[in-house]
Amino acid sequence: MADSGPFFHGTIADLRVGDLLTAGYRSNYRPEVVMNHIYFTARQEGAGLAAEIAADLAGHGAVPRVYEVEPTGAFEDDPNVTDKKFPGNPTRSYRSSAPLRVVGEITEWTRLTPEALEVWRGRLAALRADDRGRIIN
Repeated sequence: MADSGPFFHGTIADLRVGDLLTAGYRSNYRPEVVMNHIYFTARQEGAGLAAEIAADLAGHGAVPRVYEVEPTGAFEDDPNVTDKKFPGNPTRSYRSSAPLRVVGEITEWTRLTPEALEVWRGRLAALRADDRGRIIN
């Protein structure tokens, strides 16, 4: 059964209601990869994590942002965090080649502590160092 949301997307982009998020941009985690999909989750804290990691990777005072979004087309489980790497879809993470429409901004979510952010930096560095960090695009 398809997840009915609500759905969220974490980013550093400054967007407005009605804006569309689209595929075709470089990955935050592997900048050499241009993404064929736009990613989202039904877990607000998952989008918050993605936003904070994106801001940390961008540096220069980038602001993490979480948006409630609605898919404009078909979507599937994100194979980067589901059956190909983890059983099931516990993160309720999805991807679509169709745009996502911004329906609102979430201004409060559970933020990462500096210590938790440092742990994530280490995890990402380890993933980039071997094939486990390969993006299924």
